[in-house]
Order: sequence, then C-alpha cells, then structure tokens
Amino acid sequence: MKSLINGSVLCAVLGVATVAGAQDAAAPAAPAGEAVKAPSADAVRDTWNYFYKGQGQGPVLVEAKLCTEVAKEGANKFECITEVGPEGVKAGTSVMLWQSYLVPQGDSIDDLTVQVKQGATVRETKDVKVKGEGWRARQWTGVKLAKPGAWTVVIMRGDKVLKEVPVKVL
Repeated sequence: MKSLINGSVLCAVLGVATVAGAQDAAAPAAPAGEAVKAPSADAVRDTWNYFYKGQGQGPVLVEAKLCTEVAKEGANKFECITEVGPEGVKAGTSVMLWQSYLVPQGDSIDDLTVQVKQGATVRETKDVKVKGEGWRARQWTGVKLAKPGAWTVVIMRGDKVLKEVPVKVL
C-alpha cells in the first residue's frame, strides 16, 4: 500500500510542468525498462511545502545542461535531447543552456542571468525569467561559442553563482 501511495504521489508531482510560463502536462519519460525511484515521504512533503509556501525565497535550480537540441513535440517535449558531450563543440556553434527550476507557486523570478565566459572574459550576458506556475519551470537560453578554447556558461542569481557548466570549443 505504501509503495502504491508513493507511486501516486510521484505521478502527481511529475504530472504538471511549465516552460517559459506555459503549462505542459508531459513529464519526462523514463528510459524503457528502467524503474523510477520513488522519493521519500519527507522529500515530497518538503517539495510541496516549498512550492505552496516558499514565496519570496527564490528558485531552486534542479538541473542545467548544454544542449544542441530541445524536443519541440512528443513524449520528450521541452527536454534536452542532444546534450553537448565531453568532446565539446566546434567554434561558432550555437547551443542552448537548458535549465529546470522549482519556483514557489505564484512567484516570478527576474533576477537570473546566464553569463558566457571564454576563460575569465565575459563574452555575453543574458537575462532569464521563470515563473512558479507548475511543478517545474524549464527555460533554455541560446548562446554562441564563437572561438576555440575553454568556455564556461554560468547561471547566476544576483551576484551568487548557481551553477557553472564548462565546455570545450574546438
């Protein structure tokens, strides 16, 4: 019975998603034949409390990755489907920094930025906005990696670094 309840809660948690402020009912599909681990009751309760009562505390960055393709339709709609590998990308390639956040219900976050750095030099800065309209706010920010070298794409909130994603440009 407990696993049935945990499974139902997990389905409810993953059943609603957002992207750039729009609702999307498609949750990411688990790879064929792979079981999905049910979260603990405490983890689900903490998530509910943050979503419903955490207004004003800011977003939780859940995941970020560099992608060359985001699905526009189908079972993986709005998911990163082609991630940049450790081999890197060619100079001049446009990529997307795919991000997934948990934002308290009703909050609008407009103080996120994505910085694109070549070495220590900031080459580009873009503003990112996310809203707490569903369990998951997804956003992808296009960036261009113009020259060969070691690059880093940085997600920031104000002056606080949330995540750095290094990428090799050939």
